Amino acid sequence: MVPSHHIVIIGGGFGGLYAARALKRAPARVTLVDRRNFHLFQPLLYQVATGALSPANIAVPLRGLLHRQQNTSVVMAEVVDIDVKQRRLVLREGGQLDLQYDTLIVASGSKFNYFGHDQWSELAPGLKTVEDALTIRRRVLSAFEKAELETDPREQRACMTFIVVGAGPTGVEMAGALGEVAHHTLRRDFRNVRPADATILLLEAQDCVLGQFPPDLQHKAEKSLERLGVTVRLGATVTQISPQGVTVKTGDRTETIAAGAVLWTAGVKASALGAALAQATGLVTDRLGRLAVEPDLSLPGHPEIFVIGDLASFSHQTPQPLPGLAPVAMQEGRYVAKVVRRRLAGKLPPKAFRYFDRGNMATIGRAAAVADLGWLHISGYLAWLTWLFIHLLYLVQFQNRVLVLIQWAYSYLTRGRAARLITQEPPRIET
Repeated sequence: MVPSHHIVIIGGGFGGLYAARALKRAPARVTLVDRRNFHLFQPLLYQVATGALSPANIAVPLRGLLHRQQNTSVVMAEVVDIDVKQRRLVLREGGQLDLQYDTLIVASGSKFNYFGHDQWSELAPGLKTVEDALTIRRRVLSAFEKAELETDPREQRACMTFIVVGAGPTGVEMAGALGEVAHHTLRRDFRNVRPADATILLLEAQDCVLGQFPPDLQHKAEKSLERLGVTVRLGATVTQISPQGVTVKTGDRTETIAAGAVLWTAGVKASALGAALAQATGLVTDRLGRLAVEPDLSLPGHPEIFVIGDLASFSHQTPQPLPGLAPVAMQEGRYVAKVVRRRLAGKLPPKAFRYFDRGNMATIGRAAAVADLGWLHISGYLAWLTWLFIHLLYLVQFQNRVLVLIQWAYSYLTRGRAARLITQEPPRIET
């Protein structure tokens, strides 16, 4: 007998996937909807962007991950609106599939925040999708190729100037990886230019890198970046981006810096589906587009709708909402599945959601990282090994763990990056 209760999950990221897996034995039909047909391990996207990994190393087809779950199906479609009264999803394609729901779990993720300058996204791509990573890889490698052909020293320097905007974990990891590419990976590949002469600027509007880390680890991260040839500029606000470079304001000083590639890692905001859901429910989003949720991660006044991951503003545990990190989304996904299972079984709900913080970490190139484990701060080689182990553990498929481990071993022993291919500019897909 086919269960009558229908659970629909929007988004196949960490939150949505972990919720779907935890509903494996629920007495309900489960449908996972995503505009992609794969789950992407976003924390390693910067390694795709810098040629260390291929997209297939960190992406796994959703159907393959869930094919053993007899109560679960996967739909590749984009949800553009939610009819709360009719409990129905509106798809961009307007397809024939009936996507009525009894319980809805929204885990649609986030996109980069250009702070009112969305037109900059074409000039300074963020790093949220495979397309973003391939675009960055193409622009970085093409800049070196263009520099090789330049005869004007000034134009040559401009081609080999790379600007990373935002010194959070993604920005620090990206800048460190670019430093390794310039100083080690490409150092013997060109004849007319020295890649080690590249200028890598990491711009941060605040007065520190890795703002969520303690000061001692911030200082160590900055020193590690300097050893890789990265110039960190704090208190530097980008006021304009053009095809030629960026305009930066530091204190009372404003300057324009010519660049071969500009990369944006300066912050995120919730996906556009958050605004649609807010309008449908009469709720209000915060400045980052997130929706405030109840202690059980449901929407106020709508116990049948749960919001998790980057789209949720959960402030019942700490003064500030929980950060948009993969571990947060994973734990929220499992918790919501538990709430739904207990409802279907007629049992009392579990205690309010509580996030167990295992710490933050960021890698800064070869054998260098920082890790804030709360009770312990570590840096250098030990932190790097910890980072490697945890990221391998979080990869959702054994095959991917093996492939990534092999690629990392190759990169460590040879300082090489096997995926240094310049491919056609992929089409940009809005999130």
